[in-house]
Amino acid sequence: MISPSEFLELATTRQSTRAYDEKKRVEREKLLRIVESARMAPSACNAQPWHMIVVDDENMCKRVANALASNGMNKFALDATAHIIIVEERPNFTSWIGGIVKNKHFPHIDCGILCSYITMAATCEGLGNCILGWFDEKKLRKLLDVPRNHRILLDIALGYTTAPLREKIRKPIEEIVTYNKY
Repeated sequence: MISPSEFLELATTRQSTRAYDEKKRVEREKLLRIVESARMAPSACNAQPWHMIVVDDENMCKRVANALASNGMNKFALDATAHIIIVEERPNFTSWIGGIVKNKHFPHIDCGILCSYITMAATCEGLGNCILGWFDEKKLRKLLDVPRNHRILLDIALGYTTAPLREKIRKPIEEIVTYNKY
């Protein structure tokens, strides 16, 4: 078990990486530990409404990166040596009904939680990572054989970073946290 101060350090040092060493491949063992950690993420009514596609083949990584960068964004993804694509699955009945009653789409919330587990696990493995939501979904869907009735929500680019750790700029805690009332 890690200590609270170790977790705070992890949260403080995790950053969105946009510079990767394209020559250093991410080891399959690290990817396996990352997705195993992510598999433990909580979800509404334990629905687990996700599917993770791990891309670590060099040629396929380049093809995925091209779909990510095809609109002029995310060019840094061309140097990432692995990707974890998050595909939204249908929630179980209880989560689906709860979403209707509470007017919330729990799969999106759940997949966000999943991504935080992935990025923290990747950071623990010494990997840079960046969550990407702006991409050519149609192109990516075709490339990865994702069924038409499924949404590709996010891509997490992974690799060994070449960027230095930078200071995080965050709002002061007093601006975003209150106790017992708004």
